[in-house]
Amino acid sequence: MSPTSGVISEAWDVYKAHWRHLLTFSFVVYAGVAVLSALLGAVFELWLAALIMAVVSLIAFFWLQAALVKAVEDVRDGRADFSLSETFDLARQHLTSVIVAAVIAGLGIVIGLILLIVPGLILLTWWAVIIPVVVLENRSAGEAFTRSRELVRGYGWNVFGVIVLVVLLLIGFNIVLSIILTPLADWLQSFLSQFISGTLTAPFTATVLTLLYFRLRTAKETPAAPPAPPTPA
Repeated sequence: MSPTSGVISEAWDVYKAHWRHLLTFSFVVYAGVAVLSALLGAVFELWLAALIMAVVSLIAFFWLQAALVKAVEDVRDGRADFSLSETFDLARQHLTSVIVAAVIAGLGIVIGLILLIVPGLILLTWWAVIIPVVVLENRSAGEAFTRSRELVRGYGWNVFGVIVLVVLLLIGFNIVLSIILTPLADWLQSFLSQFISGTLTAPFTATVLTLLYFRLRTAKETPAAPPAPPTPA
């Protein structure tokens, strides 16, 4: 059986069981970014505020991803042992490597998609678990690419199928959310759509990728069962 089998349903079970804990992380980050964006827009010129927010949002997003990976690892035993601040502090120790690895991966995947599409999809599959690798194995950004490729090797199509299914689920959720928010003004609809979507979906995506990492690592590190002895004639 493939280690990816049932990972989506397992992630959903973890999400349902610990949604209050997990959503707190994304809510704090997205709310903080929204408030800071409003304050900067009121103080600085539009272009300068946009530049600052681009940098802040990048750091905040990847810090959130790292924190969610730690949070999912924490709740795998059925309870949360670390508080919100403790989890963010643990994630901060890996923040530089997470940002470097994620930015390089993002650029590589985008370039691959622009050129021939297929190379981008291959890289997206190979590097699916680079953030869990950095955070949970304390790897550098460079090591994370090799390690992620090593974990995915042999299960590429299965990992790609998980990624496609998650993307389809996110697209479906955003379509439903857009329909619900249609009566609102355009600016409010855009703001709430980003805020609600990010807050609700970021923990689920992180849960899927973190559980996928653990499953792939277990599959790679568990020795194969010895062959059965031959049946006597």
